Amino acid sequence: MKYVIIGGDAAGMSAAMQIVKYEKDAKIVTLERGAIYSYGQCGLPYTISGLVPSTDDLIARSVETFRNKYGIDARTYHEVQTIDPKTKTVAGRDIQSGKIFRLSYDKLLNASGASPIVPDWKGIDLRGVYTLKTIPDANQILQNLRDDIQNVTIIGGGYIGIEMAESFRTLGKSVRLIARGTYVGKIFDPEMAQFIHEQAKKHQIELIVNENVTSIEGDRSVEAIRTDRSLYKTDLVLISAGVKPNTSFIQETGITSGIKGAIQTDRYMETNVKDIYAAGDCTLQYHMVKGQDDYIPLGTTANKQGRIAGLNMVGKPREFRGVTGTSIIKFMDLTLGKTGLSEQEAQKLHIPYEAVKIEAQDIARYYPEARPIHIKLIYRSDNYRLLGGQIIGEKGVDKRLDVLSTALFNQMTVRELEDLDLSYAPPYNGSWDPIQRAARKAMRG
Repeated sequence: MKYVIIGGDAAGMSAAMQIVKYEKDAKIVTLERGAIYSYGQCGLPYTISGLVPSTDDLIARSVETFRNKYGIDARTYHEVQTIDPKTKTVAGRDIQSGKIFRLSYDKLLNASGASPIVPDWKGIDLRGVYTLKTIPDANQILQNLRDDIQNVTIIGGGYIGIEMAESFRTLGKSVRLIARGTYVGKIFDPEMAQFIHEQAKKHQIELIVNENVTSIEGDRSVEAIRTDRSLYKTDLVLISAGVKPNTSFIQETGITSGIKGAIQTDRYMETNVKDIYAAGDCTLQYHMVKGQDDYIPLGTTANKQGRIAGLNMVGKPREFRGVTGTSIIKFMDLTLGKTGLSEQEAQKLHIPYEAVKIEAQDIARYYPEARPIHIKLIYRSDNYRLLGGQIIGEKGVDKRLDVLSTALFNQMTVRELEDLDLSYAPPYNGSWDPIQRAARKAMRG
């Protein structure tokens, strides 16, 4: 069997390794339009701040490792342009030589990922304007992050925008973050997002909300950002306006797509076109709480989907169960966690719901260094089934968030949350865990 995989990062190489493991005589060709395989994109902000010493530290396996150790025909600078399901061929261009290539396949995996959204603003090509999605992106920022660059402007208040605000502030830069919405951190409900705003103020990070960027000003290098309300001087701009799936080349294939053009698959990661699979950031994810496909491109999901695609491609059936929409972000002194639905999402889906919010301590209140932790639970008003949770605090957020995600995966109610046997000792918890206290409040309600 000949397998062709488009994309050499998390999803693509997770699939490749399953094929290597279970089909000894398989011929595997991987096509990566960049030069680097299998690296941790989520670590990029921490290379900018210096917490991670080098972008090389993010690489899990080199191209040479895939070639020499695992026998994969791992190609770099190969950009796919078309897929022909009738002839079962993939064609594209070698970026370095300019030559056109054409490959046949028995089974194909599209793991082409996603690219940053770059609005069509005037001045977008000025020196000092960046996005952050790849190691070359990070290296470019690091190479040009001179001492005389003091004023940094971030456009967009999502995951990368928030993390990069911390990274630049850690370096001693003056940081401004511009968001077109009413607040930063739109995955959270407004009253939870206020803690992000308070933290930004505490660390002298300027938040500008309810403003739309209209242009980037400057001669050869960026000098200012113009919005529909004001003009802000700046030395560097990071655009963090979200991502879009790299799926333009599937338009003539008959492959079904959905949100933002992301590819729709079945539970076995196969598309509606036989022998063509898809996984990772170019793909939709089934949201277990919403009961429908969604687009939440995250590294954990890409690795899972890729592994499952690889297993199914070699005839070892395995279902992708879906996601619960779990994410966690570090922002200065706080950890920001969310899983399942927010109130806003429940409203849009017309789900009958209630919500409770509490402030507690992350450990026993009398134990030294106990810190506040803020928890919000959303649950169905008709049967008390948990719909989602948001947790913000300095410590103890991650373990509670994972409990809630597990509860969502198993369709538990808030009453069952109260019944859980969770670990307790004063240095680690109170006798009632904060999420159980929130659950008790919901049941009293």
